[in-house]
Amino acid sequence: MLVSLSGINAWTLDRGADLSDELAARGVPLSLLFAPRVAGAGQPRPVLSWVRERRAAGDALLQHGYDHAAAPRERTIVIRKRAEFATLPTHEAGLRLIAAGAAMERLGLETDGFVPPRWLASPGTLVALRRTGFSMCADLVGVRDLRTGAVHRGRVQGFGFGERTEPWWCFALVMGAARSARRGGMVRLAVDTADLARSGPRQALLDAVDIALHHGARAVTYPELVRPRSARVA
Repeated sequence: MLVSLSGINAWTLDRGADLSDELAARGVPLSLLFAPRVAGAGQPRPVLSWVRERRAAGDALLQHGYDHAAAPRERTIVIRKRAEFATLPTHEAGLRLIAAGAAMERLGLETDGFVPPRWLASPGTLVALRRTGFSMCADLVGVRDLRTGAVHRGRVQGFGFGERTEPWWCFALVMGAARSARRGGMVRLAVDTADLARSGPRQALLDAVDIALHHGARAVTYPELVRPRSARVA
């Protein structure tokens, strides 16, 4: 089972901290999806300190795009204006990855794992990730080991949008986690800090984690999933 948290910023930091405490009590590590820039500005010091603390405590850090800006031609497309790497060719993706990597290095938060915003990565982005030294990319339908080409299949499960459909999304998350765990499949749960502002999605996520654990799921982070077996044993 893999649980990821995105939308980490100064306005939602308390929600992220609350969730990490809940999961730590269950022995479940978080994979933190972190963008070095939000709305054109760098991340403030309290956010950086919290991310470093969580990483030191055993949570994983994954680069979550750069600043989540959509390409100009995408702005009228309904991909919620956040599919930063969904259609980029190799060269453009490489430039953005280099800029993001430099920003992460300045913050002391280097990582070789990548998750594109909205879990959408173009073929050109995958090529650029390999060229810039990333070892892992998690997208909508699986987790890719960029060193070996292996793909761990499993669709990410999260929440949709709209108050009317929220109960359905919550129900689907819990039932989907239970079904995958019972079958011995990979359970991938994703939550944004915006979802945690509402009690329904927050509780649904915790219920999904609990039922997956009940059915024998083992909680790991994304880097642990693709780590060589020798490194896992050591």
